[in-house]
Amino acid sequence: MSKWLRSGLRRDICVVVANEDDPTAQHCKATLESKYDARIEPKTFYGAMEALTDQGYLTSRVDGVTDRYELTAAGERALRDHYEWLQESLSE
Repeated sequence: MSKWLRSGLRRDICVVVANEDDPTAQHCKATLESKYDARIEPKTFYGAMEALTDQGYLTSRVDGVTDRYELTAAGERALRDHYEWLQESLSE
């Protein structure tokens, strides 16, 4: 099992990135904090973003003083696989 599959935060970050148009890390963090109705520790959040980038699920590019993120083909494939697994599990 991929390390990616073990982290709900990482999956949720990928969902936000897939749903937005090249969001910044801060936008992703704020979106998830709103969704969770809780603060995410910056070290935890940015560590997850770095791991996703290092593992090839996200790419980042510098835009002025911020980084913008995009889901890679591997990230999209992992999200779709997880979605299919959820659908199968919930339909039983």
